[in-house]
Amino acid sequence: MNIESTELQHAVAKDTGTVPLKRLLHQLFQNYPGGLALMLWNGDYIRLGRRLPATTIAFHNPKTLRRLILRQDLLHLAESYVTGEVDIEGDINALLAQRDYLQALQISLSDRIDLLLAALSLHDKRRTNSESHNLRNATSITSGARKHSRTRDRNAIAFHYDVSNEFYKLWLDERMVYSCGYFTRPDADIHQAQRDKLNHICRKLRLQPGDKLLDIGCGWGALICWAAQYYNVKAHGITLSTQQFELAQEKIKSLGLQDKVTVELRDYRDLPDETLYDKVSSVGMFEHVGIKNLPDYFESVRRVLKPGGLFLNHGITNDEEGWRPSATTKFLQRYVFPDGELETVSNVQRVMEHIGFEIWDVEALRPHYSLTLRHWLARLETNHERAASLIGESAYRIWRLYIAVSAAQFDRATIGVYQILAVNGRGTHGNLPLTRDDIYQH
Repeated sequence: MNIESTELQHAVAKDTGTVPLKRLLHQLFQNYPGGLALMLWNGDYIRLGRRLPATTIAFHNPKTLRRLILRQDLLHLAESYVTGEVDIEGDINALLAQRDYLQALQISLSDRIDLLLAALSLHDKRRTNSESHNLRNATSITSGARKHSRTRDRNAIAFHYDVSNEFYKLWLDERMVYSCGYFTRPDADIHQAQRDKLNHICRKLRLQPGDKLLDIGCGWGALICWAAQYYNVKAHGITLSTQQFELAQEKIKSLGLQDKVTVELRDYRDLPDETLYDKVSSVGMFEHVGIKNLPDYFESVRRVLKPGGLFLNHGITNDEEGWRPSATTKFLQRYVFPDGELETVSNVQRVMEHIGFEIWDVEALRPHYSLTLRHWLARLETNHERAASLIGESAYRIWRLYIAVSAAQFDRATIGVYQILAVNGRGTHGNLPLTRDDIYQH
């Protein structure tokens, strides 16, 4: 054993301030049903809960732990992880599954004082390997311009989607579908689940050869290319993301679909009146619109859809009305989805009906998104080194946390995802079948 490691062990052994800290933490977590481990800045290892730890949180300084325990500030913990002051090792899903317990911790005044004194008495006994990361956030694009103006929306979309096409390729499926898959069986891989989802949408829209399809928020072009290839339709997609637009153009050309598929950079509010479509789809896009703008969004769709035409809106919803601030929403707005807002599925349908749509079918896909997110997280973590080289370590941590938190929210049903099939105009359903049987016939 070298002299340096001997001195470190001696310094840690003398750090008697960890004793009351450990006692208080064990007391606070005595009913914790999961298993959690803490690695402190001085090398101390603290095991909490009734099960073997599935996750270890490594704190590189006393300030972060002190603030987390005394103020129960989960946003601070998330930001500390992103900046490298904290590391989350092991199964991040297992940690987030117990978030309700962590948020509900009741700490008495005397325990708060004791914990504060214990934390203040601890000193950093060694040099840590934590890095200093630049924290990428959306502050620069959410200040100044009016919320959901065309310019601000374009910047918000670029913030999220124009990270790097190569980055998204690391963890999305082979067709780069960035919305929940459709799992016909729980052990299906992500590639099959996304193929089945594309087919599911096309069947719900009852696409017929020669139909004109508009896909609002077309992403990297997966749905428009699929519909043209396998349903022989004329498909047009719009997006605000420059990188998505460029890759979609490449995909269309590589598949030889130039005569059937087109894509353009366009805001949904600027769709021309003179072009009408038989069917319209929008998958994972309306979350960016803003609750107050939902009437304008659905009116824009109705305006370009033929009377009696079908519209499928696939999107994430909230379990509460409005979009209230929380640690999760603040993190998402600041680092992931600037200006994104979610509304309840009932309110979404109410707006659609007021605009003039008849709701024909509603399907909940919440379990499918939980499965999808776990596939994405596993693929992202497997490609950690490559992802960090493309977008930086702090951005990788943001995405890892965002995907894991989203999976936990779907598991807890605080958010959901629905496919709503609607007809433009009441009493104009035309030749729609009486049952869903045709959707499931292969």
